[in-house]
Amino acid sequence: MMFKSNKTDVELKYEHLFFDLDHTLWDFEANAKDSMEEIYSEFNLQSKAIDSFEHFYRIYSGHNAILWNRYEKGYISAEELKWKRMWRTLLDFKIADERLSKDMSDYYLKILPTRKKVFDYTFEILEYLRGKGYQLNLLTNGFEKTQRGKLRSSQLTGFFEHIITSETSNSMKPKKEIFDFAMKETGGSPENSIMIGDSLEADISGAVNAGMDCVFVNRSGEQVDCNCTFTIHHLKELEEIL
Repeated sequence: MMFKSNKTDVELKYEHLFFDLDHTLWDFEANAKDSMEEIYSEFNLQSKAIDSFEHFYRIYSGHNAILWNRYEKGYISAEELKWKRMWRTLLDFKIADERLSKDMSDYYLKILPTRKKVFDYTFEILEYLRGKGYQLNLLTNGFEKTQRGKLRSSQLTGFFEHIITSETSNSMKPKKEIFDFAMKETGGSPENSIMIGDSLEADISGAVNAGMDCVFVNRSGEQVDCNCTFTIHHLKELEEIL
């Protein structure tokens, strides 16, 4: 078997599967980069002394990661996250233009959900799991409108019985409250549910703290200390578990 399991000699029975979206099914990095490249062109940023798209995107990615971390910890609001990642990026290029930052943010949130790239074997594994009789649910940190737009554009919506976002649950992974909310919404329990995601902090630690089994989707193959039930490197390996 290709996957790594931390459980042995145990008959595993799950009814409810909870998938993360970004970086697990929907290829966030590819879709975000495509969207930002369109922004670079649409707002003619090269004429504003931003020398190249790659430089612009590298600076943006750093600020985005920092601000998302602050948002997840409750230090800043969603609105601050949305435009300040653009604002801070522009400031690094000595462009202090709040209006431009907000226009770029609005455009990004408009076009990002229209992107369609998903990881290899996404549709096949969802079809397989649905055919096995599991209830498929989505549990994602993200804005309701944006996440649902991604699902529609990539034709994933129909696979999921329940779509639970941090915005609708008023909580975020890894907090236990969002997992409790998910159990109430779906009728599941920690004992008959399993979380499938790429984030050790949000998905894996969150599930463990909620008393759920979990699958770490480790595409990089990096050696990590993972307190998870299973580790896989490709979605197809779920067929060996479920």
